Amino acid sequence: MAKVLAELNIATALAPLDSPQLKEFTDNLDRINGIAEQSPGFVWRLEDETGNATNIQAFDNPNTIINLSVWKDVDALKTFMFKTDHVKFFKRKAQWFEKPRIATYVLWWIEDNEHPTVEQGIERLEALRANGETPEAFSFKQTFEAN
Repeated sequence: MAKVLAELNIATALAPLDSPQLKEFTDNLDRINGIAEQSPGFVWRLEDETGNATNIQAFDNPNTIINLSVWKDVDALKTFMFKTDHVKFFKRKAQWFEKPRIATYVLWWIEDNEHPTVEQGIERLEALRANGETPEAFSFKQTFEAN
């Protein structure tokens, strides 16, 4: 069976999501998520009843948000991240989110009919933090082929 790429990323906002400081970020979530969904190679993304994942509390800090998605391959994810309007917001992340001191995203391969869980993503992120880049948990710094 073919493999697809799962990705989890987390960020801790500098203020509550409903604050004026985060307004431009939150006002554009639907648009950027729509671009993702229309991007070649997009497979799936985690969302709650609002159409986003910002209300899903995976951590004790209510300002820590998650994004979990699945892509055909690394290139499809990179194209969305760095060659669409997403990059404009990515470059401005310091305006809205704490500067990370440890890894805040992880990539790993899954079966193409699978949807990863938040818990699986957090386990992979913790594995990356503990063990560095491995075929089970990696980043753009050192990608691995699906096996």
